[in-house]
Amino acid sequence: MGSREIKSLHEVNETPVLGRLDEHSESFQRKKLGMFFIESDDRRTAFGRGYTGGTTPVNIRGKPIADLSKTGGWIAAFFIFGNEMAERMAYFGLSVNMVAFMFYVMHMPFTTSSDAVNNFLGISQASSVLGGFLADAYLGRYWTIAIFTTIYLGGLVGITLCATISTFVPNQAKCDQLSLLLGRCEPAKPWQMTYLYTVLYLTGFGAAGIRPCVSSFGADQFDEKSKDYKSHLDRFFNFFYLSVTVGAIIAFTAVVYIQIKHGWGAAFGSLAIAMGFSNVVFFLGTPLYRHRLPGGSPLTRVAQVLVAAYRKRNASFSNSEFVGLFEVPGKQSAIKGSGKILHTDDFRCLDKAALQLKEDGGNPSPWKLCTVTQVEEVKILLKLIPIPACTIMLNLVLTEYLTLSVQQAYTMNTHIGRLKLPVTCMPVFPGLSIFLILSLYYSVFVPLSRRITGHPHGASQLQRVGIGLAISILSVAWAGAFERYRRNFAIRSGYEASFLSPMPNLSAYWLLIQYCLIGIAEVFCIVGLLEFLYEEAPDAMKSIGSAYAALAGGLGCFAASLLNSIIKSVTGSPNGRNPSWLSQNINTGRFDYFYWLLTVMSIINFCIFLYSAHKYKYRKDHEVGEGIMENGMHDKM
Repeated sequence: MGSREIKSLHEVNETPVLGRLDEHSESFQRKKLGMFFIESDDRRTAFGRGYTGGTTPVNIRGKPIADLSKTGGWIAAFFIFGNEMAERMAYFGLSVNMVAFMFYVMHMPFTTSSDAVNNFLGISQASSVLGGFLADAYLGRYWTIAIFTTIYLGGLVGITLCATISTFVPNQAKCDQLSLLLGRCEPAKPWQMTYLYTVLYLTGFGAAGIRPCVSSFGADQFDEKSKDYKSHLDRFFNFFYLSVTVGAIIAFTAVVYIQIKHGWGAAFGSLAIAMGFSNVVFFLGTPLYRHRLPGGSPLTRVAQVLVAAYRKRNASFSNSEFVGLFEVPGKQSAIKGSGKILHTDDFRCLDKAALQLKEDGGNPSPWKLCTVTQVEEVKILLKLIPIPACTIMLNLVLTEYLTLSVQQAYTMNTHIGRLKLPVTCMPVFPGLSIFLILSLYYSVFVPLSRRITGHPHGASQLQRVGIGLAISILSVAWAGAFERYRRNFAIRSGYEASFLSPMPNLSAYWLLIQYCLIGIAEVFCIVGLLEFLYEEAPDAMKSIGSAYAALAGGLGCFAASLLNSIIKSVTGSPNGRNPSWLSQNINTGRFDYFYWLLTVMSIINFCIFLYSAHKYKYRKDHEVGEGIMENGMHDKM
């Protein structure tokens, strides 16, 4: 068979000790299953490429980099930061301005506009799985970013044309505020809305290839063999999210200012210009970048494991035909761009895919027999799911804040002295709180928390995610309490029917408490999640791992739209006599009830996270040395 056996089960069963144990229980063998490996040099891989030197960095042509000191590091990372900053500037610029654009210019109802933007936000994040797949399977992270960032720019140019050329919008004559509220303005023609949705969703699709790849590509620039690798990685994700925050702050201030002073076309055009500039900067950094080879289709590898495990579902690990668990020899993996992964006892049913029987022959198809590393890839992807899934609730709250808190601000006084802050600028305050927290993170939080936890970085990745989720509960609880006070104040002051008239005696800056709390929650949760997914994901699936975070964000947006629809149908009467909790007139609706519902849902979600985090075991020593393989010591237990 041309294979090199480490240890096979039937050979071990010849020894008196294990043989006696086998007579009593098969569970002992299953518990120690990781000891039984067979290594073959005659392996036909799923991709016909042979195997590679693990995660060795390569240049843009796929050749190993002779001198790593001339590439990567913080300089290369900063070229990548600019692309993400512009993407998030456009993302938040559209999220905060598009609702108003659709309402005031396209003459769509406010609730319909909000749902449309929520769907755009959801698509732009959920489709990140596609971008992550293409990057890991075929294109690599660099070319995926290059292609999709160009698509993103094309979408922004299309939106700018829609806001600039009068042909693309309905007639604005005789459309004052009262006509808007009563729905008497000329509605947009179907083809006009089709064009707007097309360029809007084209922009969202462009984000699909940027979001899952930028953070991973930036992290690729650091040498994982360096003694300071963990520290660099920790700081990188904090700086990365700082660039995201700066983009959001610019969107909520400068872009809003441009819209007020120069109109919608100039506002959306500024986003296109920023994206175009960031693209140029990204391409200028090309000679400095370190790349990782794409490992072939991760979906194919997952499918092979499932098919192979199903085919051998009836095979027994104590069968005399059992040769061992299959793996290729040495330190290298059969998967391009990936090191070997230790065997674990999770999802043991999947181990059947790596179960080599005598009937498999010397060169079995990967659809019948998979390597241990390939099986462990699938296990890791499954084990990761509960953690980002628990952040869907936080993303739902963030999505609701983008629309609900703006509606609250419309009814309140936004003056700072003589300066009146536009309502659409209000979401800048979470960004400012994030900026402040990230700036003080290493000088304040890390030293304090290190004394409590003993963790070198202050808190583990999962602890940071948990802290974020806990703070988000405080944010929505305060939002519910304050909204109850705001609504009662509006009714007492005679503003029940005037929901777009600001009350001079109630400052909008009370909203800062919920804004700042959700900003702090976002720092801990999202930054911790991005770092967690990058480190825990398989080597050849880093983009897919990062896409988990974006997918959770997208599902949060879709869940927000779905929840809004359910609340409107359940709490409102069809004839409109009893307004729903989310009535367009916020003073007759019950936003406070809605916020408290979110509080209860967040508490339940937090309890689920605590259980999932407690059960999760961090992936350690994921690259298998040849010496370890030869000793058969693969089982984590």
